[in-house]
Amino acid sequence: MPEINPSQPSGIPGPGPTGLASAPAPERNHETAPDSAVRPEVPRGKIWTHRLLVLLFVFVCAAAGVLLVIMPWTPQWTDNILLLRYPALRTLVTNGFIRGLCSGLGLLDIWIGFSEAIHYHEDRHP
Repeated sequence: MPEINPSQPSGIPGPGPTGLASAPAPERNHETAPDSAVRPEVPRGKIWTHRLLVLLFVFVCAAAGVLLVIMPWTPQWTDNILLLRYPALRTLVTNGFIRGLCSGLGLLDIWIGFSEAIHYHEDRHP
């Protein structure tokens, strides 16, 4: 704690025990605008690239989700070459729990895609 110097007005701390005063506060330049007012513009190419990537993400999520919701309940899910060669795997895949799990993941995938589309916003600053 800094010592109080009796030669200074009361309540103002003097130099510390080492004899060094605290560093002066940096001066503020009041002529510059606050950080929120000055923002660089984002190039149009970057904005359009971001828009296209979001659109692609939403499309891929929706397509994969619909595929995962519908596919477990079709004959192609159980009658394919891979499952005909491995009967134990076919028994597992035809289980209702596994089919429901895949459909649930598909619904989750659809929800993630459309949630991204709904909450999409463009930032004016990087």
